[in-house]
Amino acid sequence: MQAEPKKSLVGEEYEVEIGPVAHGGHCIARTAEGQVLFVRHTLPGERVVARVTEGEEGARFLRADAVEVLTASKDRIEAPCPYAGPGRCGGCDWQHVKPGAQRRLKGEVLAEQLQRLAGLTPEEAGWDGTVVPAEGDKLPAGEVPQWRTRVQYAVDADGNAGLRRHRSHEVEPIEHCMIAAPGVSELGIEDRDWAGMASVEAIAATGSQDRMVILEPRPGARLPLVELDRPVSVMRVDEKDGGVHRVHGRAFVRERADDRTYRVGSGGFWQVHPKAADTLVTAVMQGLLPRKGETALDLYCGVGLFAGALADRLGDQGAVLGIESGKRAVEDARHNLAAFPRVRIEQGKVESVLPRTGITEADLIVLDPPRAGAGRTTVAHLTSLNARRIAYVACDPAALSRDLAYFREGGYRVRTLRAFDLFPMTHHLECVAILEPAEKGR
Repeated sequence: MQAEPKKSLVGEEYEVEIGPVAHGGHCIARTAEGQVLFVRHTLPGERVVARVTEGEEGARFLRADAVEVLTASKDRIEAPCPYAGPGRCGGCDWQHVKPGAQRRLKGEVLAEQLQRLAGLTPEEAGWDGTVVPAEGDKLPAGEVPQWRTRVQYAVDADGNAGLRRHRSHEVEPIEHCMIAAPGVSELGIEDRDWAGMASVEAIAATGSQDRMVILEPRPGARLPLVELDRPVSVMRVDEKDGGVHRVHGRAFVRERADDRTYRVGSGGFWQVHPKAADTLVTAVMQGLLPRKGETALDLYCGVGLFAGALADRLGDQGAVLGIESGKRAVEDARHNLAAFPRVRIEQGKVESVLPRTGITEADLIVLDPPRAGAGRTTVAHLTSLNARRIAYVACDPAALSRDLAYFREGGYRVRTLRAFDLFPMTHHLECVAILEPAEKGR
């Protein structure tokens, strides 16, 4: 006999007290029946009316939006962005929160993940508990840093550029994204008709005047003639293989970090905040303290940002091996680091390539894995290489905390941890953890 479908609770409203912040840009509350609610557009300590956006009777948790604030937090402000709020653009989580309080919330999430998944207090992790804003981002409440140098616009059926609603394919048409960098805004993407396109990605390099748009046509659609308000290179996503191909202009943008220029192709990764690359290189190098003649690994190396910084500091007798899975990023990394004969870049997944290299030891290791983290197997391999220091760059506090627990199993402890607010108005943050063999002591 078939079980009866469970009743959807979407649209149901509950008056609730809001509890602590949780990883993911929401806070936790409970219905009178004890069901967990993950509520967006609210703050700890508030009393709100929460309207369910996802979930059914008996589900482990429900997702909801705060549609009415009955008792407001002192950290609440009027959202500066007209597209923020329940059912609107999903790009920002904390438009309604004072900037200092946003960083405090991110710190609370990081502390909770470290404790729950790694069993570490902030003190045990060598972290002072702060989330540091990037240079120039410390603005008064109501002002928004223009930091996003890469914006992917979705296009609706009428050809209007916009941004996705939260956990939805629906498009919120916009006239201007407040967190977009000036170099993106000046292209005027929102002002023109993109009929036939599924998405338009705009890139404004930090280290040069290079601008690029990447067009993804809907099946069978022709590319438009791109006439924007600034000179721009144009790329297109191939509907058959998903590859990105040049239409006109350069197939890359030039970025600048650590006094070096990096070529970044359309498929290559580069930090989105204009200050992020320099901020992270500084934190990694201060933590590792590279010495002349040492050997180093740069894992998930992208276009070679950390490999270049290491090669500069290790000197002619040092050596760096970078590993990266993206084919275009590897080509860019090899181009970017061609001046260093003792830098080698291998293509493939770290877990596959690293064991094949035959490397049994390294002095220093940098890893900057994707959001899912490195995982137990890769961490176990890294701890077998007896590096004197390891720098772990992480964009997800949960994955970082899980991997730190694996490092502890392998005999490594966290020496220092630093957290940076490189994604203002969102729940994301970036961390740099420096690890060393546990027997060294503090």
